Amino acid sequence: MRLAGRRALVTGAASGIGAAIAARLKADGAEVVTADRAPGCDLTLDVSQPDAAQQLVAACGGRLDILVPNAGVSAFEPIDGHSDDVWATTLDIDLHAVFRIIRACAPLLKRSPAGRIITIGSVMSTFGEAGMAAYAAAKHGVLGLTRAVAIELGPDGVTANCIQPGAILTGITKPAFAANPAFGDYWQQKSALKRLGTPEDIADVAAFLASDDARFMTGAALVVDGGATAHP
Repeated sequence: MRLAGRRALVTGAASGIGAAIAARLKADGAEVVTADRAPGCDLTLDVSQPDAAQQLVAACGGRLDILVPNAGVSAFEPIDGHSDDVWATTLDIDLHAVFRIIRACAPLLKRSPAGRIITIGSVMSTFGEAGMAAYAAAKHGVLGLTRAVAIELGPDGVTANCIQPGAILTGITKPAFAANPAFGDYWQQKSALKRLGTPEDIADVAAFLASDDARFMTGAALVVDGGATAHP
């Protein structure tokens, strides 16, 4: 198993992409510490809380090889009625918490012989969408943060890469697709593979980035969207 002997931390791991990543890293032999504000993980916590990063570091027991700060939220709000609360909450969870967790975990990762940071951006890390100002801003920030961290921690042997998922079927997105079938149909038809993604599609890429196979990859943005953004 290619990740045997390594310890990983995955946030937002109770469901969806986070749960799939945690399961895949475990299948590859890693010891995985999981966290989510929903029950079912090793830690139940809200990553936006000021002491969350310190709690996560403590749970790692002084050693960490793979960090996946996956927890995130999204909301649809037109800009002319966009609330400050939704803006602040989205940025707090999707960007500020990612920064604080990386900052807190950096000393542990620098001591690892194969430190890996795998952030979860979005196809909206590189473009926008009507009604998604806060989410797009946060995910643009995640990509920039990842690249800056890759440069800073590279001399310590730590890699940092960003996965940019497209339309993925999760417990959070399924109700949105059900409420607006045209939206799901749009992304399915836009995909070169003519389907929506699954959490496992993202987890497999995360497992690659966590492994020695990706040892010379850092500062990269990997679009995993079935070719949707390649289509005009």
